[in-house]
Amino acid sequence: MSGPGVPMRIVRHALVDFDRSLPLVEIRVDRHKLSKRLWRASADDGTDFGFELEKPLEHGDVVHVSESHRYAIGQTAEPVLEIMLDPKPDASAVLGWVVGNMHFVIEALPDRIRTPDDSALRQTFERVGIQFLATSAVFRPHRLASVVGHSHAPVQENPFLRPVRHAGATH
Repeated sequence: MSGPGVPMRIVRHALVDFDRSLPLVEIRVDRHKLSKRLWRASADDGTDFGFELEKPLEHGDVVHVSESHRYAIGQTAEPVLEIMLDPKPDASAVLGWVVGNMHFVIEALPDRIRTPDDSALRQTFERVGIQFLATSAVFRPHRLASVVGHSHAPVQENPFLRPVRHAGATH
């Protein structure tokens, strides 16, 4: 707990070496806060933490150990849509195209994908006949799918891409 005389604990990275037998206290955060490097949160027991991170933390990361407890990140569940993967490659390709074309992030699991629960996705899935289950889960998008947006600008105007030079090009 923080307060008069009790300093806020500053976290810079997850711990690797700690006593796993200590009781666990969660620091509950949503995935949007978890993707940041500077933020504050309180653990379930009221202990306050400030996060000044080199890289974002993940669900389950232990970030502090006291004499009596270990403190770990507990990402909160959120509304998601789960779509079972069809063993036929063409069906999975259509699913990938539908979600990718709408620029939504996904979490790929061995037998299904998860997407954020969004009315536009629901309507599109219903329109093209893709069955889904609306549920609540800890949503962990693929690390390469965490880009918030992109550009359709010509390559020379996009700072993240370098131009492709074709044989015989004059520019």
